[in-house]
Amino acid sequence: MKDYELDNRRFVIGGVAMAIVVIYIIRLFTLQIMSDDYKKNADSNAFLKKIEYPSRGVITDRNGQLMVYNQPAYDIMVVMNEAKGRLDTAEFCATLNMTREEFERRMDNIKDRSKNPGYSRFTEQLFLSQLSDKDFGIFQEKMFRFPGFYAQKRSIRQYEYPYAAHVLGDVGEVSPADIEEDDYYQPGDYIGKLGVERYYEKQLRGVKGVQILLRDAHGRIQGSYQNGRFDQRPVPGKNLTLSIDAKLQALGERLLEGKIGSIVAIEPSTGEVLAMVSSPSYDPRLMVGRQRGKEHVRLSRNPWRPLLNRSIQGQYPPGSTFKTTQALTYVSEGIIQPSTLFPCHHGFYCKGLHVGCHGHASPLNLTEAITTSCNGYFCWGLYYMMGNRRKYPHVQDAMTRWRDYMVSMGFGYKLGIDLPGEKRGLIPNAAFYDKAYHGSWNGLTIISISIGQGEVNLTPLQIANLGATIANRGYYYTPHVVRKVQGEPLDTAFTRRHYTMANRRSYDAVVAGMRGSALRGTCKMLAKYNFEPCGKTGTAQNRGHDHSVFMGFAPMNNPKIAIAVYVENGGWGADYGVPIGGLMMEQYINGKLTESSMRMADEFQHRRIAYGSGNR
Repeated sequence: MKDYELDNRRFVIGGVAMAIVVIYIIRLFTLQIMSDDYKKNADSNAFLKKIEYPSRGVITDRNGQLMVYNQPAYDIMVVMNEAKGRLDTAEFCATLNMTREEFERRMDNIKDRSKNPGYSRFTEQLFLSQLSDKDFGIFQEKMFRFPGFYAQKRSIRQYEYPYAAHVLGDVGEVSPADIEEDDYYQPGDYIGKLGVERYYEKQLRGVKGVQILLRDAHGRIQGSYQNGRFDQRPVPGKNLTLSIDAKLQALGERLLEGKIGSIVAIEPSTGEVLAMVSSPSYDPRLMVGRQRGKEHVRLSRNPWRPLLNRSIQGQYPPGSTFKTTQALTYVSEGIIQPSTLFPCHHGFYCKGLHVGCHGHASPLNLTEAITTSCNGYFCWGLYYMMGNRRKYPHVQDAMTRWRDYMVSMGFGYKLGIDLPGEKRGLIPNAAFYDKAYHGSWNGLTIISISIGQGEVNLTPLQIANLGATIANRGYYYTPHVVRKVQGEPLDTAFTRRHYTMANRRSYDAVVAGMRGSALRGTCKMLAKYNFEPCGKTGTAQNRGHDHSVFMGFAPMNNPKIAIAVYVENGGWGADYGVPIGGLMMEQYINGKLTESSMRMADEFQHRRIAYGSGNR
């Protein structure tokens, strides 16, 4: 009689045996084919793959003046599998002038996968970065006593001048997020953090190389593997030529010392940014090497926010500089003609609403309204536009048309400059006011936007771009701070014209008004210059002292420079904006300042504005 129980046991035992064999086969396949752990272990015994870092591209100004370059430095790397249990820690710490606690902390951080996700005990890991030549020389003499530790030649950035920190940016160690985003990086690598160093990181960084070194059974380096046949040479980063004029930038930073604000200058014919000043600023030479972290913390805690690039991140009421946009809109839409007269008896009076204005002749036409910076004229223009029911069936339609003009002039959205962190400002639309006033509003409700107040906010870059657009009589190029990338054509985003909705006739009238302002109006301080400047002042209302604003360009018929000056709590536009703008235009157009202008520049450099805690 057949024993079925015995047969069943045989099948069970056979099945278990087969399962074990299959598991072993899968495991062997995983270890030998799918996993590279053993390969890494074997390779690490025979080879040392040494990364060779490329030199980062240098940065010059538009005239070839060197602004950023490289200096040699050294990183100390460690292969944990080689250093384990074989190191005289006391001598090592003494050589690098560090405590035992600091040594242990650094080693623990290397092995902490939350801080170092790419950790492997078989590959080089960063232990200490950016040693100077002197410190490295001391370490190099004893390096043979420290198994598992190697030197990696690197470079650190050096900044030639204490200027243009917000444009240039800086370089620091990669974060875990940087490594996760781009597999080019590994822990200990450097990356651009701010400014063009960040925006043009991929062009500046170059391509890493690798040197394969052969080791003996004791781990000692025997030389290059097969005479370097499989080595890869690093490819240097590409050099950048900025559009910035270093001398103009230096003058702008001098003029804003002790003040909060911004200066932006643009070449209208190209969109190239000639100067970008944000004050207060900082010396970019402080943000270098091992001291960068400490300096960054110090600057970030400064209540005056020197790390903030106010030129592209400050969002301000443009004040009366915005009246030019209203003139362009009213004329192009047929709301007024340049010859249209409006009254202004110390302001705009309508249905119990009053918007004040300074004394001047009345009534006046469009050109004279810009020349004298009349509030009343532009309030009347907006009032008639928002109330024109034959042209716009509803006030919302008029508002939408008005906003379309503003957007076409470069407002309400980012312009797209080649710097990180640009803000968009604010141009309200019909939905904004429908929500704010529950659908019940009219031209009088929003009258303050006609003079650059109320809900309208622009960046200094947008105000300067307005000057460039008027100088070009109706178009602009996207502003950019890099003029040339070595071996690459300029991005077409920076070479394409952007036309506004306003017509040429409206621009001619505005230019005439701005020239009149420079000769006899609110910008008459510019009348002394022989290069035909055109300008428009702004006095932006503020909870504290008013902001001083200027927007202009020169020469009138062959413009070389457009500029915006914004000085927080500086008072009237003519107090700070106009004189600073005039000095900047003179420096760029003539290449230098006259003796009298040099004295004026010294005076403004040493002027200080007292700021309260609420006016930062």
